[in-house]
Formats: sequence, structure tokens, C-alpha cells
Amino acid sequence: MDFLRVLLSILLPPLGVFLQVGLKGHFWLNILLTLAGYVPGIVHAVWIIARR
Repeated sequence: MDFLRVLLSILLPPLGVFLQVGLKGHFWLNILLTLAGYVPGIVHAVWIIARR
């Protein structure tokens, strides 16, 4: 399941974070990071998934 989340995080970072934590603070932070730049959103999403 983590592999699928990482793959989704590469394609659409907020979706991967949403599947991991739901609508909590990390999800909204990831949306902001993805809007600021695609790569920071990916890095944050993979970090969240790898940490849990």
C-alpha cells in the first residue's frame, strides 16, 4: 500500500498525503507547497508517507 501512496504522491502530491493523514494540517501544507512548486510538494508527500 505504501508503494501505491508514493506513486500517487509523485503524480499528485496532495492525494498521497490525503490517503495517509486525511484532512489534517499536513494535507493543507502539502497543497500550499505543491502550489508554490511541484517538487516541494512531492518531497513533503514522500516524507510524510515514509515517516508513518
